[in-house]
Order: sequence, then structure tokens, then C-alpha cells
Amino acid sequence: MSAKVLERFPAGAPRGSWPAEEYAARRRAEGLPATVVMDLNADAFLVVERAPEDD
Repeated sequence: MSAKVLERFPAGAPRGSWPAEEYAARRRAEGLPATVVMDLNADAFLVVERAPEDD
């Protein structure tokens, strides 16, 4: 799987705030296949656009 990182968000967002999920939802509303993944080494959430799978 390959993916393009659209945006990075620090994992320490204020309680009750989900900026990475909100950003990904806006991208999905625009038609992009955006999802959120955790980069444990950087302690950050990444919003990525997954590339289509080759069959």
C-alpha cells in the first residue's frame, strides 16, 4: 500500500478535539479517500490519501 500524506496533526490535541478526523472528513466530503493513521515515532496523526491498489 502506498499513501500520500495530506496533513499532520500533533497527538496532543485538546480534550474533545479531533482535528485530524475533522480534516479527513472534509477531504472525504470532497471525494478524496482520506483516512487517519497514527505515526507512533512522531507522536502525530497523519491524514493520508491511499493510492488505488494495483490488481
